[in-house]
Amino acid sequence: MSLKGIFPIDRWDFSSRKILTELNDEDRESLMSRARKKKYKKAEIVFREGAEPAGIFYIESGTVKKYKTDNAANEHIFYVASAGELIGYHAVLAGEPYPDAAAALEDSVIRFVPLEDFLSCLERSPVLSRILLKTLSHEFAVFVNNLSVSAQRPVRERIAIVLIVLREKFKKGVEPGAPVMISISRDDIANMAGTTRENVARFLTEFKQEEIIETVGRKILITDIKKLATISNYS
Repeated sequence: MSLKGIFPIDRWDFSSRKILTELNDEDRESLMSRARKKKYKKAEIVFREGAEPAGIFYIESGTVKKYKTDNAANEHIFYVASAGELIGYHAVLAGEPYPDAAAALEDSVIRFVPLEDFLSCLERSPVLSRILLKTLSHEFAVFVNNLSVSAQRPVRERIAIVLIVLREKFKKGVEPGAPVMISISRDDIANMAGTTRENVARFLTEFKQEEIIETVGRKILITDIKKLATISNYS
């Protein structure tokens, strides 16, 4: 079921997949011609916070969490990227180390685009420059939205929002009409919602009792997206 009219998912999506889809064939070929494909196992690190960037990454399939780690080694997940999205380009554009880390949430296929190929395409393609500027501006709005929700929303609403966002991310590559299984740990949901694992377990139990979700082991199936959108209190 589409979220149109019941939840503004665009406020939670960086929309970086538009970077490639809006490029002309020549620029896209130039950018991706030497991209190297690699299969990542679940939980495998894509890049580490503080590492020097050697290029950018295109997610061909699967999902990847972007996160920062505090001094107590706690993860703070601020975004989940899925098929068609680019990650790692912020550090390249800034000429600085990666400000965050990325790891696969499930088995994923990711292409690595060398730094020189990305910068070369950027230098000669005004279209890529325009798309990147637009994408970065939108990402700023997404970050502001996330900060606002984290500071002002009750935990129940935050968890509902996280589940809706994850449903859209795990939906990539699933046949239309087929059930979307969210495969993610309770700890990761807690990190995304800015709460504890215990709170996540409690509210997931409540959502099950209200027949909003079903669980199969650790996987979550949203069965009533309208009701979950109502709980999110975000219109």
